[in-house]
Amino acid sequence: MRFLPALPILLPMAAALALSLMRDNQRRSHGVALAGAMLHLAVALLLLATVLKHEIAVLWVGGWPAPFGICLVADYLSAVMVLITAVINTAVMAYACHDIDPGQVRTGFYPFMQMLTAAVCGAFLTGDLFNLYVWFEVMLMASFGLLVMGRNPGRLTGGVKYVTVNLISTLFFITAIGLIYGMTGTLNMADLHAKAAGVENTALLTAVAMLLMIAFGIKAALFPLFFWLPAAYHTLPVSVSAFFAGMLSKVGVYALIRMFTLVFTSNTGVTHATLLVVAALTMLFGVVGAASQMDLRRILSFHIISQVGYMVLGLALFTPLALAGAIVYLVHHIIVKANLFLVSGLVRHTGGSFSLKMIGGLYKTNGLLAVGFIIPAFALAGFPPLSGFWAKLLIIKASLESQQYALALLAAAVGLLTVFSMIKIWNEAFWKPAPAEVKASPSKRPLSPWMLVPVLSLALVTVLLGLCMEPVIRFSMVAAGQLMDPQLYISAVLGGQP
Repeated sequence: MRFLPALPILLPMAAALALSLMRDNQRRSHGVALAGAMLHLAVALLLLATVLKHEIAVLWVGGWPAPFGICLVADYLSAVMVLITAVINTAVMAYACHDIDPGQVRTGFYPFMQMLTAAVCGAFLTGDLFNLYVWFEVMLMASFGLLVMGRNPGRLTGGVKYVTVNLISTLFFITAIGLIYGMTGTLNMADLHAKAAGVENTALLTAVAMLLMIAFGIKAALFPLFFWLPAAYHTLPVSVSAFFAGMLSKVGVYALIRMFTLVFTSNTGVTHATLLVVAALTMLFGVVGAASQMDLRRILSFHIISQVGYMVLGLALFTPLALAGAIVYLVHHIIVKANLFLVSGLVRHTGGSFSLKMIGGLYKTNGLLAVGFIIPAFALAGFPPLSGFWAKLLIIKASLESQQYALALLAAAVGLLTVFSMIKIWNEAFWKPAPAEVKASPSKRPLSPWMLVPVLSLALVTVLLGLCMEPVIRFSMVAAGQLMDPQLYISAVLGGQP
């Protein structure tokens, strides 16, 4: 299908338009949103199957060949990222059927979520820098609408911080785009591969690379630019925070991987060495921040930061094994982190609070919830044979092969501190007896299947990923090979008319 790369973007846009016309009908909105998400998932699976068959799928929009026109490109990395986006979107839409109240539906929850999904897929599929900037801005507008939904003062404060920091990211990004176009005369990523290598002023090119590193680093919540994330995510409705936690920072990681494997590879002694330091500090400060919290979603928010450090470490090492590890880590972490945020909503729903001091005894009263938590928690901590163990193993092995022994040790230590945080959540929320005031409270509610089924389904995916890791690693090695040797990508994009 010629237009297949555009469908993961167009379908959520169409759903957003349809849902904006039925905001006063909550039941119909739920049904249309869930049906749209499932159709989006089917299209994402078809796109991945096409990429597995043909290696790369390219759409020249309007029939204009690159680098003159807009093109959408699906290789192994972008196709699997679109698929994971569709998986999380489907899980969140099912969960939202019981999590989102009528007021939030009327405020525009579903149209905003579908526009955000379209923008995320657009960022993964675009083949040029300017359209990456456009999709980032669409993401910002949709996510701000979700952040301030409901007129909650805490959400408004978090939303202002989020938008302010992301506007700074936009300033760095658009400045870098202008400089790149001035130096090379193109913004197409495939065309930039050769044009950037021919730039005589290498110092200016490296400076532009650092500008983009800052812009994407803000999106990815890298050290020291991560402070907006724990200030915003814990204020959101659980359905929104789960999608944010799974996807938004990973768009920044994806952009870093794409640009620093395809374009900025001539001065790795500066760019990738800087990423090594940033990755190490991100892992360390994120996990220490998590260890100091007692609010469930704040702990999980800081762990987003620390785990992003592993992915960027894989990029910074810049070997096939390390990049494969980063890709495995991306896939694993998106599923696990979104699921843990969904679990946090179930904990609040049945226990009455996100604060670990105010809840307890959930293991005895909610066995399925305990299972739904312990699987992604163990995966995040890196327990074998779950997906997180293999992802961490690949990164640590790549560090040792690159003789970065201190970074390998740090990665292992951060994993141990992650175990500490997950055990703290288990002990406080599930194992210790419920506080006396909670035992006396009649506010506990049974768990809805709409909320429990997505959690258990994502937990099952996590288990299957761990048990079937060999084909996942093979896939990731092929994806890493495409990144390390982008000639196939370049020839597919610049090969001529569609």
